[in-house]
Amino acid sequence: MNQDKKFWNDLYKENDIGWDIGHVSPPLKNYFDQLTDKDIKILIPGGGNSYEAEYLHHLGFKNVHVADLSEIPLNNIIKRVSDFPKEHLIHGNFFEIQQKFDLIIEQTFFCAINPSLRKDYVQKANELLNEKGKIAGLLFSIPLNNDQPPYGGNIEEYQNLFGQYFDINIMDTANNSIPKRLGNELFIKLLKK
Repeated sequence: MNQDKKFWNDLYKENDIGWDIGHVSPPLKNYFDQLTDKDIKILIPGGGNSYEAEYLHHLGFKNVHVADLSEIPLNNIIKRVSDFPKEHLIHGNFFEIQQKFDLIIEQTFFCAINPSLRKDYVQKANELLNEKGKIAGLLFSIPLNNDQPPYGGNIEEYQNLFGQYFDINIMDTANNSIPKRLGNELFIKLLKK
């Protein structure tokens, strides 16, 4: 199935957004709370309503960017966080972004793209990251759908995919996921080689 702008806009219009938990997930909140450099340039691809971007913004991070194919969640961010820089909201395709970042936050995007694009994702993430850049966030570690998002996966698959371009600093079961996802998410911290 090809997930295009219309596909994602329709899901938001129908409020069929089961991945959206309505707040920053605990593993990401804990990760954000220990970051000290408020000037790093952060990308949240496929960020949706991006409570992560909102949380980071309120912590004082000044260079947080959210990319999404659908303009609906980007507009929702503006409604919730009126002082969020509108120029940091990228209405477009992750694979077409041409900027450089220090950190990519993974929260539901990787599991939303067709698995046939995962190798392309890893290459693009490597391209988007500055030297010593990182990917941090969550990946599902269970089998899920085959024909529509979310798509699952497993640690062996992820190690093989990311290993060519990234040193795997952390890839372990998240111990503080929301109850519905407990035991089914991996927290990752990957360092660009």
